[in-house]
Amino acid sequence: MLPGNLQYLRRKQVDTVKWDQCIDKAPNGLIYACSFYLDHLVPNWDALVLGDYEAVMPLPWRKKFGVRYLYHPAFTQQLGVFSQTGLNDGLVAMFMDRLSAHFPYAEMLLNYAHPAKGMSQRSNYVLSLQEPYEQIRARYKNDLVKNLKRANRFPLSYSDEVDQQLVLETYKEFYGSRTPHVRGEDYTRFEKLCTFLSKGSTVVRAVKEEGRLLSAILLLRHNNRMYLLASVTWPAGRSREANHFLLDRVLHEFAGINLVLDFEGSDLPGVAHFYKNFGGIDQPYFFYRYNKLPWWIRWMK
Repeated sequence: MLPGNLQYLRRKQVDTVKWDQCIDKAPNGLIYACSFYLDHLVPNWDALVLGDYEAVMPLPWRKKFGVRYLYHPAFTQQLGVFSQTGLNDGLVAMFMDRLSAHFPYAEMLLNYAHPAKGMSQRSNYVLSLQEPYEQIRARYKNDLVKNLKRANRFPLSYSDEVDQQLVLETYKEFYGSRTPHVRGEDYTRFEKLCTFLSKGSTVVRAVKEEGRLLSAILLLRHNNRMYLLASVTWPAGRSREANHFLLDRVLHEFAGINLVLDFEGSDLPGVAHFYKNFGGIDQPYFFYRYNKLPWWIRWMK
């Protein structure tokens, strides 16, 4: 493909069917790049499109002081280039070289398949669920096994009868202060996305003790990947290891299916340790930034 085949398109010019077919066929395809996901969570996005949608790159943008810039939207862990034939250095460079012609400033998180040259990594743990549950559980770390034994002392029950809206509201209440960059409107958009998705695409599970909620989880399922978007544990659930019990039951429910569980993080040592205890492996993604703003604006960034 020649660079001349790379087009910059406004959102309204994007062929949604061809776009989503590209994301679905791409070896590195992720739900975050699907048109329905972007349309719900990103008020403004344009795109770079190669040829007849052989490769694409979503471009979420904002405007400040009259200058448009690329940013990373909430609830959208990884974007970047997606290609039906996989990524290579030349293809990625073609896309990245075009960005500054349209946006003088960018802070982006690029998907795990990108070449990692000169970019800082972010941790993201994933776990294949193809094997039977017994084989997955056999790789649990000792800390997790002990926590599950403790959880089994209590009359805990695994349930799919939990209000999705309650989970999202509690998630915002408990953890919103940890992510001040996520605005109230971002939570509203995410809630609308979850409502829009079919029941099979939104997986909400909980752990209860005699009807009382102790822990809950919300996952989005798309193609062969299931994304852990929100997890909450009430204070009473912490003393009962309810979050360990809950995730173990999720693995039991979906084991033996051609799925990858995407834990969606994390660089926080405690959270990373939690995911590794279940046998998760790190599939890092990458932070990319450039600043070609005029000098009189650049100092402010």
